[in-house]
Amino acid sequence: QVQLVESGGGLVQAGGSLRLSCAASGYTFSSYAMGWFRQAPGKEREFVAAISRTGGTTYIADSVKGRFTISRDNAKNTVYLQMNSLKPEDTAVYYCARAWAGYSSAYFQPSGYDYWGQGTQVTVSS
Repeated sequence: QVQLVESGGGLVQAGGSLRLSCAASGYTFSSYAMGWFRQAPGKEREFVAAISRTGGTTYIADSVKGRFTISRDNAKNTVYLQMNSLKPEDTAVYYCARAWAGYSSAYFQPSGYDYWGQGTQVTVSS
């Protein structure tokens, strides 16, 4: 069965960095685009970043552009989210997800994904 397991979250001071990992199993990883979302308490799940099947194309939310990068290693069945210059407003639970659609316009909404990880907490202190 499809499984997505995030890791790498934690508590960090503002201006610091974290790298999240998402290990995928149970399907052909290189056949699917992947995405990262986040959800803060009382807020809707928000798109953060997505990456194409080969890793050749990435999509980054304006709110994190220039600070976050997404990458993948298809040999390791893993997608990463490198987060630099973290801000308190980045505090949220971060989820990775598998995109079911093959077209990029679907990557920006949760409805474009069919499997989700359990999430990892990122807390940025001021």
